[in-house]
Amino acid sequence: MNFLRGVMGGPSAGPQPSGAETIQKLCDRVASSTLLDDRRDAVRALKSLSKKYRLEVGIQAMEHLVRVLQTDRSDSEIIGYALDTLYNVISNDLEEEEQEENSPKQVDDLGSQFTEIFIKQQENVTLLLTLVEEFDFHVRWPGVKLLTSLLKQQGPQVQQIILVSPMGVSRLMDLLADSREVIRNDGVLLLQQLTKSNAAIQKIVAFENAFERLLDIITEEGNSDGGIVVEDCLLLLQNLLKNNNSNQNFFKEGSYIQRMKPWFEVGDDNCGWSAQKVTNLHLMLQLVRVLVSPTNPPGATSSCQKAMFHCGLLQQLCTILMATGVPADILTETINTVSEVIRGCQMNQDYFASVNAPSNPPRPAIVVLLMSMVNERQPFVLRCAVLYCFQCFLYKNQKGQGEIVSTLLPSTIDATGNSVSAGQLLCGGLFSTDSLSNWCAAVALAHALQENATLKEQLLRVQLATSIGNPPVSLLQQCTNILSQGDKIDRRGSKVQTRVGLLMLLCTWLSNCSIAVTHFLHNPANIPFLTGQIAENLGEEEQLVQGLCALLLGISIYYNDNSLENYRKEKLKQLIEKRIGRENFIEKLGFISKHELYSRAAQKPQPSFSSPDHMMFDHEFTKLVKELEGVISKAIYKSSEEDKKEEEVKKTLEQHDNIVTHYKKVIREQDQELEELKQQVNTLKSQNEQLQTTVTQQVSQIQQHKDQYNLLKVQLGKDNQHHNSHSDTVQMNGIQVEEVSKLKEELEEWKNKHELLQGQLREKDSLIEKLKPSQLETGTEQSSQASKSSGLEHSELQKELEMLRTQIQLQSAEITKLQAENQKLQVMNTSADPALGDSSATAAKNLELEGRLVQEVKELKNEVKALSEEKASLKQHLDSSNSTVAILQDEKSKLQQEVAESKKEQDDLLVLLADQDQKLSALKNKLKDLGVPVEDEDDIESGDQADEDEDGDEEEQD
Repeated sequence: MNFLRGVMGGPSAGPQPSGAETIQKLCDRVASSTLLDDRRDAVRALKSLSKKYRLEVGIQAMEHLVRVLQTDRSDSEIIGYALDTLYNVISNDLEEEEQEENSPKQVDDLGSQFTEIFIKQQENVTLLLTLVEEFDFHVRWPGVKLLTSLLKQQGPQVQQIILVSPMGVSRLMDLLADSREVIRNDGVLLLQQLTKSNAAIQKIVAFENAFERLLDIITEEGNSDGGIVVEDCLLLLQNLLKNNNSNQNFFKEGSYIQRMKPWFEVGDDNCGWSAQKVTNLHLMLQLVRVLVSPTNPPGATSSCQKAMFHCGLLQQLCTILMATGVPADILTETINTVSEVIRGCQMNQDYFASVNAPSNPPRPAIVVLLMSMVNERQPFVLRCAVLYCFQCFLYKNQKGQGEIVSTLLPSTIDATGNSVSAGQLLCGGLFSTDSLSNWCAAVALAHALQENATLKEQLLRVQLATSIGNPPVSLLQQCTNILSQGDKIDRRGSKVQTRVGLLMLLCTWLSNCSIAVTHFLHNPANIPFLTGQIAENLGEEEQLVQGLCALLLGISIYYNDNSLENYRKEKLKQLIEKRIGRENFIEKLGFISKHELYSRAAQKPQPSFSSPDHMMFDHEFTKLVKELEGVISKAIYKSSEEDKKEEEVKKTLEQHDNIVTHYKKVIREQDQELEELKQQVNTLKSQNEQLQTTVTQQVSQIQQHKDQYNLLKVQLGKDNQHHNSHSDTVQMNGIQVEEVSKLKEELEEWKNKHELLQGQLREKDSLIEKLKPSQLETGTEQSSQASKSSGLEHSELQKELEMLRTQIQLQSAEITKLQAENQKLQVMNTSADPALGDSSATAAKNLELEGRLVQEVKELKNEVKALSEEKASLKQHLDSSNSTVAILQDEKSKLQQEVAESKKEQDDLLVLLADQDQKLSALKNKLKDLGVPVEDEDDIESGDQADEDEDGDEEEQD
């Protein structure tokens, strides 16, 4: 223990041991001590010495510390001390005093050497991965820091070991889910080092749900307002996505682009941006650019651009672009980000063209940005960003190119001058005294003409007013005038820069446009100026101008259509041969591609220059030079005969192209016709199938009709046997004419009888009326006779009425029977007659069914039509029979009504007779009361009978 007190700083007697000796004794203690406490104290002492005596501890103690990690895993405290000691030895994050003693290079070398020793045994890294899984804070946190340091020192080697280790990356991903922020944040730093330049690990980390966890952390920390943790997460996201197409596609498919939109929701109060917020937002913008970088595959970039538009991310970026109070570096990066989001995407370019700045009156965002580009007071990087944005807006956007050029044409210029157009700003920048504005405007205008021959011809119509009283000159003429004046104009900045910009514009304008070449050659001063510039021996700066002049002259030869006699191809070649020399011309033309600035510009589309003096070449122009340099060289060496042959070949090729185009058109038309015929065949097939199904249905229906017809035939045979008496008569839908006539005769008879009865009733009524006044006068005999005769007549009348009722009932029964037969025969007719027609058609149809489907369908339609006509005729017959039945029913109802009336009259007569009897009985009673002898009814009846007998005898005698 005295030894440990000496180490820990306690008082001791005798000379003090050196650091190396102390470390040696501690290492022996760790190796030989059997007590865990002694080993723990020794490792703690090594930890305290490891910063000051880094080299000695690393050399002597590393092996013992690794053994402690292997054997004493049950004690978290000693494991933590051992990991901290190894971290101090391997890490280069030393304190100031250590940095003073050792130079930074020596420190780097020392950490790298110790790391190499540690990872020489791959089991050590695997052991460290196992320790990182421990939840104990004193083990996990030092393990994370040590592993991060190993990755910093020997990244690729450690990455390979972790990659082949089972579940190695997955173990480290669990650090992001740790509830302790210190471990989680250091885990993010660890993953940063782990994913550097290793696509395989990047894919594993991405598929271990890293995007979801990192975006959650950024949201929890407050997005752009968060601290350094947000910055670390964004750096890790960049590592995972940059140059990794698989992860970019996974990020897009997982709808993580939509979660980026809240990052750019900055408030209206944009003053007082913290440095951390600026850094975070800068990294967020860079992350968006990673997804839409021009170096990515076009398909992946396009899908990300569309996703950013649909989720509103582009709209949010444009809001920042037009906001006030945004720091300059954030504004510049936002412009670059918007540029790449809209580059080559028509939908996004159209939206950007519709964005207006919040000014009064509102101005298009493009106009506002161009104002910044041609304003020499704006920062250089901002002007470069605006130029890049304008280039991206016009990239593969013929609609946008046409809108920009249209603002220069005479018919669309605002005569009032209230608003500034994009074309006016470009012309203003093109002819200003600031060379950088000249170059930017020239390049921007060249992009408006890129690969668009129509706009190149339209731009020839642009006229510029130079000064009052002088006629206007064309834009092409003004560009050549400024070019020829050269050093005479006092400009701010590089004079070479202005001429380079104008020459790039003219080369782009004249390439692949014979009409523009003719306009250029029409000015007699242009060719002498170009030959004079190429022939001179100028300094190194002017060599670039000479090369561009040679390129412009070569374009004038290559795209010359020989419409001007003085400037035909052959004459221009002879001029080069006399004034310059072919070899000299080719040498000057090669100055362009050999220039250092040309090589830089050819690397990527974004114009990035360290200073304005280096701003010479545009990326798209380098492509044009690469395309034309070879063909111009060949064109210069060609003779007139070769030119003629080439022209003939060109004409032949044009004719061939025309023939090919014609055949392509024919093939396209034939394809369209073929498609239409295919569609017709498909429709006919479907119709054929429908008709076949219809035919099969109709065949089955015909078979059913046949069966029904056979059944009806049998039934009709039975009915014919039962009604043989009616078979010879002419039928009228089931009701025979003779029966109807008989019924009519019987009805007439009954009518006559009814009239007779009515007459008799009237006679009886008149008799009763006569009897009333004469009853008292005539006496008993007359009254008895009248009552007797009336009683007899009444009984006869009742009998006749009963007979009439029975006859009417019989006739009504016969009528109902006839109606039933009529309905039955009607059903038979409607079912049997079509079946007969169909059966005759079926025989012919079955013969022609094979191969004549269409004709058969027509025949079926005709049959259906015939059946419908037959049905109509049967319906007419049915209507006529129904009318006959209705007439009979009316007559029956009339008879019934007449019978009812006669019955009512009879009832009335009976009532009258009853009243008469009562009156007679009353009169008899009165006569009896008066003493007049009155005979009873029985006596009267007997007397009447005697009288009748006497009358009979008299008749016999007579």
